[in-house]
Amino acid sequence: MSEVTRRRFLQTGAVVAAGSSLAGRKLWAAPGDKLRVGLIAVGGMGGYAVDKGCDERVVAICDIDEGNLGRAMKDKIQPRLGGLPAPQVYHDYRKMIEEQAKELDVVLISTPDHDHAPAAIRAIHAGLHVFCQKPLAHNIRECYELAKAAQAKGVLTQMGNQGHTGESLRRACEYLQAGAVGAVTATHTLLGRNFGGTGGRPASKPVPAGVHWQEWLGPAPFRDYHDGLHAFSWRSWRDFGTGTIGDMATHNLDCLFFALKVYEAKSFSCTCLATNGGSAEMWAQNNVVRYDIPARGALPAFQAFVYDHGDLKPEVMKEAEKEYEIKFGEDTLYLGEQGKFWTKGTASGAMMLPLDKHAEYPQPAKTLPRAHGGPIEDLYWAIKNGGTPVSNFPDAGTPLTAFALVGHLAQRAGIGQTVEWDVTGMRCTNRSELNEFVKRTYRPGWEV
Repeated sequence: MSEVTRRRFLQTGAVVAAGSSLAGRKLWAAPGDKLRVGLIAVGGMGGYAVDKGCDERVVAICDIDEGNLGRAMKDKIQPRLGGLPAPQVYHDYRKMIEEQAKELDVVLISTPDHDHAPAAIRAIHAGLHVFCQKPLAHNIRECYELAKAAQAKGVLTQMGNQGHTGESLRRACEYLQAGAVGAVTATHTLLGRNFGGTGGRPASKPVPAGVHWQEWLGPAPFRDYHDGLHAFSWRSWRDFGTGTIGDMATHNLDCLFFALKVYEAKSFSCTCLATNGGSAEMWAQNNVVRYDIPARGALPAFQAFVYDHGDLKPEVMKEAEKEYEIKFGEDTLYLGEQGKFWTKGTASGAMMLPLDKHAEYPQPAKTLPRAHGGPIEDLYWAIKNGGTPVSNFPDAGTPLTAFALVGHLAQRAGIGQTVEWDVTGMRCTNRSELNEFVKRTYRPGWEV
């Protein structure tokens, strides 16, 4: 990534300040027409993409599981074709993009994490607008490659952290930036999962009927099919998922990252406070990390504590629960010099503590841009009307996901170890051996 592009990540706050090189472009000249949509993965999290694809016109559909394809076609797509041709069906997204690029406007990606970047970069290079489920990518380098490609091709992009399109996240940012609790000195976030494990691979098994295994593996090193992968548990495996912090931080660190302008920090550190388990195959569990964020302009330095799940809840959160008669789930507690603030999971709620203080506080002005519905709806609106999706890759998805994934490096370093992170250089400056995990090696034909 060029120095100019890296600098732009540090300087921009477009996700909450509407500044983007794509803002105001008119990208769709026929508002009465339907967007031509390609779907990549239609099971699980892909259900949202199928529903939103059917709101426009589904031209091509891809999934490695024939059962997923059949159910999506029968239950959702065919009943809404309205006499239009049935979509072309694929098991390999590379082939779908190669053959259908000229017939598509936008691609919606809902694969496991390891396929996010390989699928998205091919769609971007083909000149297609792209929605991709969170986290944006499997590793830090991929995040920046996607942002760079999106800028170079001038396409619109959106990451699927749905809380980022919500009103409550924007109100939380406006309250905190208006000084509702004064300068924030620390935050405590419960992510709400415990992906990972110990040991190696289970015994090999025959590939289930209808599953295209080579295409499921995609860019990852070949392995035989075994239990604990398709369709859900891949999140615990290093080759396929991103563990708890990768899966959930793009939801639950989202608000503090933008409200406290963490994206302005040129460097920060991340220290592992607790971790156990893990192996060459699987992510560690029960992790606690602390991000030390330096001052950003007028904003003072602060510490962001991140806990994999509620059983690791710190005393300061337990004390706040008793004092204010509340219960923290996948939530964040902000400690300000003049009070406390609380955001719920995916910033689905935002309020000052105690709650009656929130009701009495003068509501700050609505200064930040609003989304036009959920992540895919907001992307559609930007394509048709000209504008900037609020969780676009260059301004939001990349800096947020990369920030979260630095937590992986601290967890690998071990308890009590600190990673000094150079945002601009995209590298660990004090533990060079960790930099190999900023990227990965791909099977031939699946490179990013």
